[in-house]
Amino acid sequence: MRVSALVNDTVGTLAGGKYANNDVVVSVILGTGSNAAYVERAQAIPKWHGLLPKSGEMVSSLLIAVSKLCYLESAVINMEWGNFRSSHLPLTEYDQALDAESLNPGEQIYEKVISGMYLGEIFRRVLCRMAKEAFFGDIVPPKLKEPFILGTPVMSAMHHDTSPDLKVVANNLKDILEISNTSLKMRKVIVQLCDIVATRGARLSAAGLLGILKKMGRDTIKEGEKQKTVIAMDGGLYEHYEEYRNSLENCLKELLGEEVSKTIKIEHSNDGSGIGAALLAASHSQYLEDES
Repeated sequence: MRVSALVNDTVGTLAGGKYANNDVVVSVILGTGSNAAYVERAQAIPKWHGLLPKSGEMVSSLLIAVSKLCYLESAVINMEWGNFRSSHLPLTEYDQALDAESLNPGEQIYEKVISGMYLGEIFRRVLCRMAKEAFFGDIVPPKLKEPFILGTPVMSAMHHDTSPDLKVVANNLKDILEISNTSLKMRKVIVQLCDIVATRGARLSAAGLLGILKKMGRDTIKEGEKQKTVIAMDGGLYEHYEEYRNSLENCLKELLGEEVSKTIKIEHSNDGSGIGAALLAASHSQYLEDES
C-alpha cells in the first residue's frame, strides 16, 4: 500500500469545498471535536523556511501541487484551534472543573467550550449545581452525578422540544436520569439552560471565525472589490444541532455587520473531509505521473 496523501479533516474539508466552490478559503469542523483551516499567503508565514511556492504551483498543507484545490503562492494552515487558550477566553467554574477532571487538563480549552464532546457535560454540571440547590427537591438525583451521562445529542433533543408539555424533556429526564414527575415550569427552565449552553458555544465559535476572517483581511469591504468568502463547514454538531447552527450564523452576521456579512457565506460540506482527502490523493498521483 502506498500513502498518497496524509490529510486531516479540516484540510480535507477545505480541499473538497474548494473543488465544489472556488470561493472557499476557510474550513471548520464542528463535531465531537473542533478544528479549522484557512488559506494564508506564504509570505505571511514566519515559520516558513526555504523556498516559497512558485507562481503557478498550488500548495496544500502537504506542499503538494494540486491544481484547482489550493492557491497561488499560498498555503493551507491547519490551525488546531481547539487548543486555543487565552485570558480573554471566559471560563466558568463548570469549564474549569470539566478541564481539571478531563484526560488532558490544560489542553484543548477552546474545544472544551464549543464542541459536541463537551456541551452536554457542561449542561449536566450546571444542572447538577441547580439540583444541589434543590431544583429537583431535597435529593440530588444519583444519575445526574455521573459524568457525561447527558450527551450533546440529548441536550439538543431537549432544546428542540416543541411539544406543548415538553414531553421530550420529560422523557429524557425519566429515562436517563430517573427523574419523574417534573413540572412544566421545571422543564421550561431546563430548555432555557440548553439554550444558554448552546448559545455560548455557538457565539464563541463565531468569534473564532471572525478571528480567521480578520487575519485574512476579509472582515471589511475594500473599495472597488467584490470579494466573496465561503466557509466550508462540516461536523455532526453543526449539521444536526439546528439551534446551535442558527446561533453561530446569526452571531457571525452580528459581528461582521450587515454589509460585510453579505460577502460571507457558510456552506455545509457533508463528508467534505473524506471527499477532499480523495481529491488530494488523486491530484498528487496525477502530479507524480506528470513529473515522471
